[in-house]
Amino acid sequence: MNTFWLHVLNYFFFGFHTVLIVFNLFGWLYPKTRKLHLYSLLITLFSWGVLGIWYGFGYCFLTDWHYQVLRELGETGMPNSYIAFLIEKLTGWLPEARLVNTIIIVLTVMAFIGSVWVNFFRKRK
Repeated sequence: MNTFWLHVLNYFFFGFHTVLIVFNLFGWLYPKTRKLHLYSLLITLFSWGVLGIWYGFGYCFLTDWHYQVLRELGETGMPNSYIAFLIEKLTGWLPEARLVNTIIIVLTVMAFIGSVWVNFFRKRK
């Protein structure tokens, strides 16, 4: 694949993956996106847990695909966590993996609880 399309894919993954992360954290707050949010979060958790059986816990196929593109573009030394990658790209600071993973798990569990609550237990108006 030529470098033009690799750059297009890089920008696509950077944008799409970042928006998806924000959506996975906050999509449950908006009534029109609650069901989609729950499905999105379940796919994310499936990737982390079930695909993680073969690829390592926390495996994200979007991160894998994006990192393949970045390696083709000559990028090296990328952290395992896409969140750590984003933080480093945006600020220049690479946080410790354990800190990032802890924050990711806590926020994801909170978003999942919120999503389950609004989708199954909250009375509809």
